[in-house]
Amino acid sequence: MKNSVGNRRNRKNVTKHEKHDPNAPVWLWGTHAVMAALNNPDRVCQRLCVTKNAATKLNEINNLRATPEEMLPKDIDQILPRDSVHQGIAALFAPLPDLSVEDALDHRRIVVFDQLTDPHNIGAIFRSAAAFGFTAAILQTKNVPPITGVAAKTAAGAVETVKEIRAVNISRAIDSLKEGGFHVVGLDGGGDSDIAVAVSGAEKLAIVIGAEGSGLRPGVAKSCDQIASIPIERTMESLNASNAAAIAFYAASMTLRPS
Repeated sequence: MKNSVGNRRNRKNVTKHEKHDPNAPVWLWGTHAVMAALNNPDRVCQRLCVTKNAATKLNEINNLRATPEEMLPKDIDQILPRDSVHQGIAALFAPLPDLSVEDALDHRRIVVFDQLTDPHNIGAIFRSAAAFGFTAAILQTKNVPPITGVAAKTAAGAVETVKEIRAVNISRAIDSLKEGGFHVVGLDGGGDSDIAVAVSGAEKLAIVIGAEGSGLRPGVAKSCDQIASIPIERTMESLNASNAAAIAFYAASMTLRPS
């Protein structure tokens, strides 16, 4: 049985990334990401840039708490990182309220990221989490980039509904979850349980997703209650991390007790 997050025996070196700064404002872009953020009462918009065509979308906001700046597409291009597909709308937001692992205990379904770093994968996992009732995500404060434009656009608004929680140490965060009544399942190619069996019947569940290519770190895997994998055809070595996460979330949505 194999899954997306690789085998722990084939570990790669961790790439250094920008440290998470909970006080830094972030640029978001793209229609779904920006509109969702503008509708989020926890967001404070510091700057809103729109093209003439995109400005009509703002009529969908009941209480727009920002003054739009009408700009040409090329001028918005100059503000954002290269090759950002902004669809004529971008906004600078103050960071969301900083949440702790203790806040996670109020949730029933949580995803935990073990040094997953690709913003497209992170955004896709947030989107799948929202789709299948996972309402919080725990990420490490170091070695994991901030949730900014690329991840938010891929998430299509889910970063506004799935609460982002940062933890210094993922293993200790998992211990806190277990003390709070969570059944913690790590997703890894070397798992000895089928994911559908591992998540079955858990009233409070956390699914841990490992880094691209290297999977779960040994210490994190040891902290989990179970290590589970997704059975796939032998002709395929693995699944993408975000695809595997979506399958795991779906399995959980089919087996968890109703809210």
